[in-house]
Amino acid sequence: MFAFGDLFQWDRFITPSIIKVFYWLAVVLSALFGLSGMVSAIGLMGQSIVAGLIALIGSLLGAFVGIIVARISAEFVLIVFRINEHLGAIRNNGRM
Repeated sequence: MFAFGDLFQWDRFITPSIIKVFYWLAVVLSALFGLSGMVSAIGLMGQSIVAGLIALIGSLLGAFVGIIVARISAEFVLIVFRINEHLGAIRNNGRM
């Protein structure tokens, strides 16, 4: 992962090391919000079946979209750091 001393040095990026933690945190939050929406939808079914089913489908779809967006965001951050690494390697190979 990374050492505590890496926080005070600029030789190495720490974001690629901890991006997985943020991804899993976003997945857990999205799943919890989806579960909360499902519970609310089940409670709403007592008043209106149609509204409850729409809310249930919406909460499931929202949780799924949240997980997909978290994955795309994490991959985008990692791609930016890989581009930086590749550009640094190209720069170093071009020197004589």
